[in-house]
Amino acid sequence: MPAISRHTTLTDSDLHDLQRKTFRYFWSETNPENGLLADNTLGNAPASIAGVGMALASYPVAVERKFTSRHAAVARALATLRFFQDSRQGPEPDAAGHRGFYYHFLDVRTGRRAWRSELSTIDTAIFLAGAMASATYFDRPDPREHELRTLAKALYDRADWQWAQNRGPTVTHGWKPERGFLRYRWQGFNEALLL
Repeated sequence: MPAISRHTTLTDSDLHDLQRKTFRYFWSETNPENGLLADNTLGNAPASIAGVGMALASYPVAVERKFTSRHAAVARALATLRFFQDSRQGPEPDAAGHRGFYYHFLDVRTGRRAWRSELSTIDTAIFLAGAMASATYFDRPDPREHELRTLAKALYDRADWQWAQNRGPTVTHGWKPERGFLRYRWQGFNEALLL
């Protein structure tokens, strides 16, 4: 596919090819046991929870475009949401998250915090948006799709947004067990729109 410039018009075929390649990355780089997606392909990279959210949002597109079956997409989304539902939450520095938020980076195999990263409010929001996108699309009465919707809602409800405000008018960028809340806040015309 040629490089895309501001003067290039994407055809449906170009878009289809771009979506297929994007999905292939998400599918092949994700640990199928827990749904964690390596942040990059450089080797031994931790999982990015924002990337996991983007992968979850790609599954409905993949089903519609016939890149994978509905059954396989539901199975992968369920593995992901089950992992996050069951992952260890708490103030300990090696947990997966705390108060419904998740560390920016997690070990792809163990699901524990990587690189002393922060509990990231924006990355958690991107993850939750992907979970809700999958939950909205997989709307059949099938028990597995029902479980997917139930898990997505439970994860969404678990995030303690008032705590993340840290008594301020907006949400903080994050929190670290070693030193508490980060001093910066989400406000203005940026990722804060998703929050």
